[in-house]
Amino acid sequence: MLKGPTTRDGIPRMSDSIPPQTLTDAPRTLPRSVWILSWISFFADVSSEMVYPILPLFMVQSLGASRTKLGLVEGAAVLLVALMSAYAGIRSDRQGRGGGRVKWIRMGYGMPVWGKAIIALASTWPMVAAGRLLDRFGKGLRGAPRDALIADAVTPEQRGRAFGLHRTFDTAGALLGVLLSAFLLWWLTGTPDQNAASQSSIHTPDWVYRVILAVGAVLGLAAWGLSFLVPESRRESPLHATVIPENVSTMPVKLSAEYWSVLTALGLFSLANSSDAFLMLRMGEFGYSSWQVVLLYAAYNITYAGLSYPIGALSDRWGRWRIISAGWLIYAGVYAGLAWLPKSMAWGAWPLMGVYGVYMALTDGIGKALITDHAPPEARGQAMGIFYAVTGTTTLVASLLAGWLWDHWGSPAALSLGSAAALIALIALAITRRPAIPSTEENRLPS
Repeated sequence: MLKGPTTRDGIPRMSDSIPPQTLTDAPRTLPRSVWILSWISFFADVSSEMVYPILPLFMVQSLGASRTKLGLVEGAAVLLVALMSAYAGIRSDRQGRGGGRVKWIRMGYGMPVWGKAIIALASTWPMVAAGRLLDRFGKGLRGAPRDALIADAVTPEQRGRAFGLHRTFDTAGALLGVLLSAFLLWWLTGTPDQNAASQSSIHTPDWVYRVILAVGAVLGLAAWGLSFLVPESRRESPLHATVIPENVSTMPVKLSAEYWSVLTALGLFSLANSSDAFLMLRMGEFGYSSWQVVLLYAAYNITYAGLSYPIGALSDRWGRWRIISAGWLIYAGVYAGLAWLPKSMAWGAWPLMGVYGVYMALTDGIGKALITDHAPPEARGQAMGIFYAVTGTTTLVASLLAGWLWDHWGSPAALSLGSAAALIALIALAITRRPAIPSTEENRLPS
């Protein structure tokens, strides 16, 4: 049993950073279920990331959608993920009939296959929206139960490593998917000539996008098939080592004040975090062709994949808030750089996208680990679901606002807003977190 501060009910409080003495006792090998879920995410992201970087180009340049409509579709997709994550997360906490985590994971990896197929056949942007929403509906069903299942399978001392490993596989699959998409764009459109850098992705024929979208849908079947190998978790109370009764989660469990404090901070930052689809459109403004835009997205995935696991492990020792605050600062810098980078220096987009991957490695898996640090075992699905619901709602607002600003004042205004909002969130974090729990090292920002 971990020793340290307790909640009002006498339950040990999960620390932002694990005391050093407990680290030596942590098992070195992660459980089999964590590895299976990581491989599932690998194949799912091969499929998804073949589609994602070309989707804004397909919608805006081939189907004639405005940036505001793109923001609406992407924001609504994130919101749907959020709402379904909340529902599936709470339901997955239940044991017995109607409960369990695995069934949500299986449904969640099956639906995106149909969603991508609809996108490939779309002739209007509302059809793309329908396919995108079905795809994200599946993601919403699987996200919180999957993350809760990972948390169920490991000890608190392994949590950063487990989520870091999962993000590494997830992002490695994303990188492979992006590279496959870039290769197919290059191959199907013909070898580019010396003027390729000046070509706009508007010249890419519609059928090329559709072929890539269809291939992505087919590859999604691999993730769905692997989901049938995932065992259901047997969740135990860390206090009594007994299986949590079936009726424990029939009603939502009261979450701690620390949990809501963490959620508020992460939700505030997500108001700055509009859809990455806008970054793909910005690359097109710099004059990059469609296949080059996808390779730029690959640069981001390389650093994201390479750093997710070591940074996750580092957060187990140094504390999650230190890592996350560094990521938010990088986000603000990257968005400001892309907003005001002159077209004559378009080459600067390459290092900026690589640094953007560092931001993701510093925040994505770490944020999930931080949420589960402050959630009781019997309510991890509920905690993750609420987290997705809050951040999805705020991301919808951020994406709609970014699209509206882009259509009326251009890309610098839209991206500058994201940079400024991230800095505001970072300042608010420094003000609100510094005095918290002064008797321990947890949750304390570096001085």
